Amino acid sequence: MDKWEGSQLNEAKEILAYELTSLVHGEEEAGKAKEASRALFVGGTSSENMPAVTLEDEDFKDGRIDILGILVSGGLASSRSEARRAVEQGGVSVNGEKVGDVKTSYTKEDIAAEEFIVKKGKKSFKKILV
Repeated sequence: MDKWEGSQLNEAKEILAYELTSLVHGEEEAGKAKEASRALFVGGTSSENMPAVTLEDEDFKDGRIDILGILVSGGLASSRSEARRAVEQGGVSVNGEKVGDVKTSYTKEDIAAEEFIVKKGKKSFKKILV
């Protein structure tokens, strides 16, 4: 095991994650988690089981919501300050494109037009719905 590399190591991690999730949450939830992680990290096509959050009308101001508001409302940041730091440090992306400006904002139509996946860091992500 000490000499495992690349895909062999990733496969072992995937099996371990599945088995642990299965023990704690059951087979069905483990399957959903596996599918969601593949959709995000391997480039699979289904994001059906990806963690999601629905934005409410009160989250929007003048029909728009900024990236900081999305991060906080989506539970990816505990405060706007934390969200600002994440954006300024280059750790936030929307649909695979890095967000570098804290003033970036979106309309309901932008979010509803396609799957809207926000990622903070390497492992924190949410599908945003309206």
